Amino acid sequence: MTSGISRGFVQAYFRACVSRDPERIAAFLHDDVEWSLCGPIDLLPFCGQRSGKAAVVDTLTRLVPSVIRLTKMDLEQILIDGDRAASYMHLTAVHACTGRTISYRSAQFILARDGKIVDFRGVIDSYDAAEQVLGHPFNTAVDGPLSFAETGNCIAL
Repeated sequence: MTSGISRGFVQAYFRACVSRDPERIAAFLHDDVEWSLCGPIDLLPFCGQRSGKAAVVDTLTRLVPSVIRLTKMDLEQILIDGDRAASYMHLTAVHACTGRTISYRSAQFILARDGKIVDFRGVIDSYDAAEQVLGHPFNTAVDGPLSFAETGNCIAL
């Protein structure tokens, strides 16, 4: 059985995530939650896939703070459609190893069932975040400019 979620639910969930309080976070999660955040796992090990409430709570309360300390989360857009929500935000954080301030954008997609998050998918601007964590831009000119050849539905480099 599914039930709708509200803008307030989404906002409260992200406030719980920022609090890093395991009980507050767990209250929003279904026991069998599937959670995925697309990003550079080697630089941001909290990215990747997690299954189950315990794994997600551990990620949000232990892994994330071991890499970054969030200082600001600006939830710019929220779109609600029944039991689904999409959000777009700008995050600012301090990198734990270097003390550098990093900021990047992220989009999240939530599916709720019976008032709990059962599926979470997030995508971060990983190129921008990775450059900031590394402390320098990527060198994309190693072999000269890239050229693209369109073949059907694919773009080949």
